[in-house]
Amino acid sequence: MVKVLSGLDIFLKKPAQYIQGTNLGLVVNHTSLTKDYIHSIVHLKNMNDLKIVKLFAPEHGLYGVDQDMAEVPDAKDPISGLLVESLYGKDSSSLTPDVKAFKGIDALLFDVQDIGARYYTFIYTMANCMKVCKEAGVRLVVCDRPNPIDGIQIEGNLVQEDQRSFVGQYPLLNRHAMTVGELAQLFKEEFELDCDLKVVPMEGWKREMWYDETGLPWVSPSPNMPTLDTAIVYPGMCLIEGTHLSEGRGTTQPFELVGAPYIDSAMLANELNEKDLPGVFFRPHYFKPTFQKWANQVCGGVFIHVTDRTEFKSLLTGIAVIKAVSKLFPEEFEWRKEPYEFVADRSAIDLLYGSNELREFWLSPKHELGDIEASWKNDRERFQEIRKKYLLY
Repeated sequence: MVKVLSGLDIFLKKPAQYIQGTNLGLVVNHTSLTKDYIHSIVHLKNMNDLKIVKLFAPEHGLYGVDQDMAEVPDAKDPISGLLVESLYGKDSSSLTPDVKAFKGIDALLFDVQDIGARYYTFIYTMANCMKVCKEAGVRLVVCDRPNPIDGIQIEGNLVQEDQRSFVGQYPLLNRHAMTVGELAQLFKEEFELDCDLKVVPMEGWKREMWYDETGLPWVSPSPNMPTLDTAIVYPGMCLIEGTHLSEGRGTTQPFELVGAPYIDSAMLANELNEKDLPGVFFRPHYFKPTFQKWANQVCGGVFIHVTDRTEFKSLLTGIAVIKAVSKLFPEEFEWRKEPYEFVADRSAIDLLYGSNELREFWLSPKHELGDIEASWKNDRERFQEIRKKYLLY
């Protein structure tokens, strides 16, 4: 039974309440569905008083077929026949649409399902569209959707200015507990993205809800985000991308698995379970990725079982894994050195963590996990003061 109506469901009931004019541009992907599983493009094409002029697609493409950091070319939608301009191309300039692309558009509608972690790039695609909407004088309509990992629990530190990137474009916490509509309002007021913004709020969503309590259909927002379980561990386990450990890409359970060929899985599991982290159990496990890091090699590692999602601390858990591997296997452990999200002059782990402190300071044996968590206190308090001004629910 559907308990929540998405912003898209509400918009389709009364579009004239949110837009002036008839010509629409859409920033959408395969998650832009109504409660009856029908895509927004289908619904909008069937409305006589509206016309879709152009489609824009975020990372992974209109149908979410492209892997992480893979160039997505412009294309034609095979179902609707509409042109699709990619907002994730071959370089950083492709992440922001050209203002000329908005010619003939009365309003730009953004409707993409987010995950609730600051690394997930869809929210920065929205922010970049806000910049161009301001320049072009085009209204942006954001159809709100649930934060799948609830709208209450926050965790982490703020991104320092010298580590801003497409996985941390603004100073958000790793787990921010906001919806895309709330973030749009925050971006507008706090980061001078003062476009003509209209947010279409959901009906029935409560902050304590997890996605499986909304009654809405789950659609994997990206190729390596197959389930809600993946989303729950992602705010911490995405840090593994900043290392040469496999984060389970190339398996059916990415981010719930972590490992490498040199790891003794039982030793790692014992080390982590002795930390008695809340809401999680680490099971020794072996797996063989079919692509990306350590492809076709058997990796020793752990499977992350979340035993209590309301107590689980994803970011602290991800750091605990990195700290344990670097302690137990110091000769083999390595940070990622390759360019990451179009950035070649800074370390991937620094971009993800938001500073160089994790790599250069907190992983020292003299620091415990509790020291790291305590270091986030001021950032959390600062963010909460800002965040509360933009909450819609």
